[in-house]
Amino acid sequence: MPDAALEVWGDPIEHSLSPALHSAAYRQLGWDWTYGRRRVTEAGFAGELAAAAPTLRGLSLTMPLKTAAFAAAATRDDRAELTGAVNTLLLRDSAPRGFNTDVGGIVRSLAEEGIAGFEEVRIVGAGATATSALVALAELGARYVEVAARRPLAIAPLQDLGDRLGMTVRPVPLTADAFAPVPLTIATLPGGARLDPLAADALAGAGGLLLDVVYGHWPTALSAAWDRAGGRAVSGAGMLLHQAVLQIRIFRTGDPAEPLPDEAAVVAVMRRALMGG
Repeated sequence: MPDAALEVWGDPIEHSLSPALHSAAYRQLGWDWTYGRRRVTEAGFAGELAAAAPTLRGLSLTMPLKTAAFAAAATRDDRAELTGAVNTLLLRDSAPRGFNTDVGGIVRSLAEEGIAGFEEVRIVGAGATATSALVALAELGARYVEVAARRPLAIAPLQDLGDRLGMTVRPVPLTADAFAPVPLTIATLPGGARLDPLAADALAGAGGLLLDVVYGHWPTALSAAWDRAGGRAVSGAGMLLHQAVLQIRIFRTGDPAEPLPDEAAVVAVMRRALMGG
């Protein structure tokens, strides 16, 4: 495949594992593609994109650039439209095409845990990642989603999105000392977020499997609470891996549904790169 340059942008960006994941995949595929990283602020995004787009095949976007990338995309996939967030830009065409692969990353990560869907689940946190989690849960058939957050007003956009998706979204305070039992909890809090230990233990005692989207700060306050309760907690490493696989599909053909050549082998080398081996 012809040479191509790709990058991941964000602020901060030094911690990103995306270059290791993508570079491992390109080597396995035999592509002479490069994948770098660049610190880009939200204020500087438009100028950086205008200058760099002619030299790049595509971009991965992390915080805080997903909303700016959404605005820059001339077309967007359904997952991006629903979430208002773009984490992948395909630049090889005349106009940028935007995609959200975080949703698919969550779905595929849960599939690895044997989860095809639950009717009632819980999300902890109400930020941008919670929106992707809600769309992923809708795709898995969830109909009732409890959202625990510090600020109840922050849950209102998720309730509106839930209405569009045919789901009931119910807000609860993150400081509660008792929660209804659910088979699955998706935590979308930042890695260093502080959490009342009593609330964390209450969530763990009634939370089923925990998928904590954090992968760089482990254990988190919630995963530690799950450990104390004897529950199972998995990090966001699987989500990171699988959203990257979908990005590479997009960078190759523009279609996130078209598998890569010998994709199982590609995923295997990416997983080893993620684990540092």
